[in-house]
Amino acid sequence: MLKHLSVQNYALIDKLEVELTDGLTIITGETGAGKSILLGALGLIAGSRADTQSLQDKTKKCIIEAAFSIKEYNLKDFFKDNELDYEAISTIRREINPEGKSRAFINDTPVTLNQLKELGERLIDIHSQHQTLSLNGADFQLSVVDAFAKHEDVLTAYKSEFKNYKSLEKQLNELIERESQAKKDLDYFQFQFNELEDANLKVGEQVEMEQELETLNNAEDIKLNLSKAAFSLAGGEQNLLSSFNEIKAILNSLSKFKPEIAELNTRINSAYIELKDISNELESLEQEIVYDPKRIELLNEKLDAIYRLQQKHQVKTIDELIAIKEELSNKLLDFSSLETEIQKTKSALEHSTKTLTAKSKTLSDNRKKVIPKIEKEIANLLSALSMPNAQLKINQTTLDFFGTTGIDKISFLFSANKGSDFKELNKVASGGELSRLMLSIKSLIAQLTALPTIIFDEIDTGVSGDVADKVGSIMNMMSDKMQVITITHLPQIASKGASHLFVYKEDKNNKTYSNIKKLNNEERIQEIAKMLSTGSPTAAAISNAKELLKN
Repeated sequence: MLKHLSVQNYALIDKLEVELTDGLTIITGETGAGKSILLGALGLIAGSRADTQSLQDKTKKCIIEAAFSIKEYNLKDFFKDNELDYEAISTIRREINPEGKSRAFINDTPVTLNQLKELGERLIDIHSQHQTLSLNGADFQLSVVDAFAKHEDVLTAYKSEFKNYKSLEKQLNELIERESQAKKDLDYFQFQFNELEDANLKVGEQVEMEQELETLNNAEDIKLNLSKAAFSLAGGEQNLLSSFNEIKAILNSLSKFKPEIAELNTRINSAYIELKDISNELESLEQEIVYDPKRIELLNEKLDAIYRLQQKHQVKTIDELIAIKEELSNKLLDFSSLETEIQKTKSALEHSTKTLTAKSKTLSDNRKKVIPKIEKEIANLLSALSMPNAQLKINQTTLDFFGTTGIDKISFLFSANKGSDFKELNKVASGGELSRLMLSIKSLIAQLTALPTIIFDEIDTGVSGDVADKVGSIMNMMSDKMQVITITHLPQIASKGASHLFVYKEDKNNKTYSNIKKLNNEERIQEIAKMLSTGSPTAAAISNAKELLKN
């Protein structure tokens, strides 16, 4: 509940402090005294947008501060989620500087306007003529039925699953789109992969094949020269190995005469062995090399294929071609895994659909059960408010898709007079009828849920006399469950309050200011008497005021 309100430099208010209590608080005052200004200030606390036109003195900043008792509103999660200090008596402050910049604080911690609005909506319900129009809104009408159905747990679970459902739906659409694009590329990727796979590429083979082809293309020259070299070493009568044998024999016979000769003999022996080994290898190589036109053709074909692939993919090595093949393989595997992921997501979406279907049916059944009770209780309240023939009819239709709150569309239809057709509220109900209907609905909801502080502005539009008294009684009844603040110009309603605030204007230093004060019992009598009179309060008006306050 709202416990304290402080307003500085806002509209006609210079500085204002007001303490509020639980129960029903009445606010009265002359037209233009500033009652609506208080609503504007509270609107800023609840997250409304601000501008410099709100400043009374354009050279100073505007400060509005409100203290709320919040222990009964289950708001600890909000404070935790927004990293704010939770306090049973929490303070909201709004500041607007002369440049029009606005700052908001919750328990002295800066917050965004969205955070302020989220909390404000759970603390203050400002009911004005504008909000009466929300009776026509489908969301409001559905929320009324849900309040009576008392299925908040089911609705919360449905909303959570609906969020999951929409996420899966979006994910599936994105996967299908990716699959569609992948299908366009799949054949091309598969062709490229097959081409590289058929090439049977091996690391390092290109260099080996190029060397082999070079050898085969020059086989005859190589073979001829190897043969010449081998012949020089070991062929004919005068060859190099025969000369080495003669040298070996000479040095061997002289080795006993001088150690140096023996050493040279050893070296000659080593050279002879090496030359003989070279001679054997030359003969072997010469025999190995065979001119093979088929092998040349095969190597040319394979190398040409490699060169084409390298040119096609704009690379220079087989290693790079193999890397491209692996990349293509991964893309093909990705497509396969994409199909798996699509099936998995479809399965999850089907499960979510079944869950939503079950929960939405529960919601629909619950709503259907309470609709007759709502219609009956609203009819009783409207009858008590001098609308004996007024009836509210609630239509429940089924959507062919999942909505944020189920598959139901709720619409309120109204008939004010006996025999009149049921029509949409905005086509049949007057301002006064809408106000009484809204009051009836709010009073019933107040019995079911812990509503925040509710502020009624001009709820008495179009009513007077006995009806006004009944309107006041209903608000008084609501105040047993919650804090109710009402701005009124009717004495029947003003007399119902547990406390009475009076808004007035005063002139100071050639300026007009709005102020507010709490009336004592004698002041209340005088104020209500003035509301009953056309001029100064008469003795009869004062007596009547006293009687009203006794009731």
